[in-house]
Formats: sequence, C-alpha cells, structure tokens
Amino acid sequence: MTEDVTEYEVVVVGGGPAGMTAALYSTRLGHQTAVVTRGGGRAAMMQEVHNVLGIREETTGGEYLSIGQEQLEEYGCDIHRDMVSSCSSDGDRITLSGNSGEYSAEMVVLATGFNDVRPDPPLPRTGRGLHYCLHCDAHMFVDQSVYVMGHSESTAHVAGIMLNFTDEVDILLRGDEPDWSEETAGMIERHPIDVVDEDVTGVQNGEDGWLEALEFEDGSVREYKGGFAMYGAEYNNGLAKELGCEINEDGTIDVGDHGKTSVDNVYAVGDCTAGHNQIPVALGQGAKAGIDIHFSLRDFPRDPELLDEQGPVRSDEVPGIPDELLEQAVDFHTYGK
Repeated sequence: MTEDVTEYEVVVVGGGPAGMTAALYSTRLGHQTAVVTRGGGRAAMMQEVHNVLGIREETTGGEYLSIGQEQLEEYGCDIHRDMVSSCSSDGDRITLSGNSGEYSAEMVVLATGFNDVRPDPPLPRTGRGLHYCLHCDAHMFVDQSVYVMGHSESTAHVAGIMLNFTDEVDILLRGDEPDWSEETAGMIERHPIDVVDEDVTGVQNGEDGWLEALEFEDGSVREYKGGFAMYGAEYNNGLAKELGCEINEDGTIDVGDHGKTSVDNVYAVGDCTAGHNQIPVALGQGAKAGIDIHFSLRDFPRDPELLDEQGPVRSDEVPGIPDELLEQAVDFHTYGK
C-alpha cells in the first residue's frame, strides 16, 4: 500500500449505477469527487440492460458502465480501480484504505452492492437462462417455459408472480426440503405450478448459448427458456459496519432520507440498501444523495452567523467551485471553446 493519501471532498466506494450517479451529481455541482471501484458487480454481468429509459436493450451492462465512467471523467471526477479493504474516521474526515492507495474525504458514499448466492452447478449460463432479477427479466419469458430454483418463501412467491407472464412454471427444489409455510404450500397447490424434487444433473444449451433444457437425476428432461435462482443475497456491508453504521436484520445498510446512514457524513445507495434492486431506482438514490451532499458542502449562500463573524463575501471568493473543476467545466461546454 502507498503511504500517500489522496484527499477529496467526496469519495464514492462502488462503481455501479447508484455510486456513479452520486458521483456525477457531486462532481457537476462543484465538489472534488472520486469513485473507487473494484470493477465487476451485478450491473457488469448484464447481457442486456432492461427498464432504463433511453438505453436500448442491446446495450450490455459493461458498455453501460463504461459510458458512465467516461462521462464522470469528462466532468472531472477521478476513477480509481482499487479494492477498499478498511476505513476509519477521526470525526472530521474519513480515510479509506485500498490495496493500492488511501483516500480521504469529508463525505463518503457507500455503493457496495451485494452478491447473489449462486446455487450449486450444473447451471445454465448467467444471463442466458439463469437470472436473478424478476422485474428486469420477467418480460423476456412471456409465453415461455420457466423454472424458479430454490426452496424458500420467496421462491414460491416468484413462481406465483411468473404466472402473470406464462402458463408453464416449475419450482426446482433440487433435493432440498421446502422452507415455505403451510399457507404458501396451499397457494402452490391451487395454482398451475409443478414442483420438481429431483436435482439437476445436466444442462442443454442451444448454439447461441441460451438454455434449452435441464436434465434431472431421475432421467427426465424438461425444456425451459430460462428461470430465476432464489437463494438470497450476501450484502457487502463490511465498510458500513467498520464505520459504525446501523445494519438491518437482512444485512442491508439502514438509511433514511437521501441515503443518509446513522453515521454523520456517510451515505449508502443502491443494492446495499433495502428496496427494489433496479437500475432506475439506483439512479434516483444516487441523485438524491449527490444533491444532499451538495447542500452540506456548498459554500454559498454563507451562513448568517459566518457573515456576522467574517463580514460580507468578497468578489474574489466566488465562484465556490474549485479551480480545476471550473476550468474543466468551461472546457466541457461549447460556450467555453
């Protein structure tokens, strides 16, 4: 690790849609901002971006994130490819320690996301028959044969929801005993949902890589276009815990309005918080956090008590935007060229 500490007003940990949107707002509103990202994440794995107005579905998650990073850099935001492993606060500033650098900030935004718990193989290819987001991908399976893999209450719930899109829905227990309640069992029995007990032993894919069928240990073969794995999530809340943020029972970071955590100057947005795990939701959370951070950091209008103490604001004190961001903004806009 380097001994140098790079100082910013705002550091965002996580380079997904929520984190980058928070950084976009704080940068464009005149605050020295950095995004520290390890790369990857759930958005990067998307074969196609769904439910984002203005983005065509042939856009991959990787392409979407790459454009976002380019936009941030054009506005003057620094992007650091690093893995933040620990953090600390002295009450005034927060220090984030990565594998290749240290970063100090007045405000920190945690956009650390979560990892879907993957079932044991054999499995279809992710995004080509194995999916995790119902609201993103249900539309892909209208009038198609679909599985829901798992044994929890949420498995049964998602299977029931998929009947709104298709009349062929199976629950794949894969040898596990169901954890759902008697009431839920009754719901399944009274809906056209098949429950398959046997484990999966093989996967059949088409030439395009999409799932065509699954093979089971009793020798049967069932055709599917795709389906959903429902084994829960592992939330990346380690940094939040280290800073003393309150954590919900399910592992999400507890936040209030505009993504504020229980710790001053620490925000959390996106999939590491409770709610719908959707790109449009993440964009809104990031925007609200970025705006709220601006309210806290902006210099003007100066507080009346400071005006009484320091006197009127002098003309050479404005604008409040740092020189390097001011120059980059002037260069960015056509009127400055």
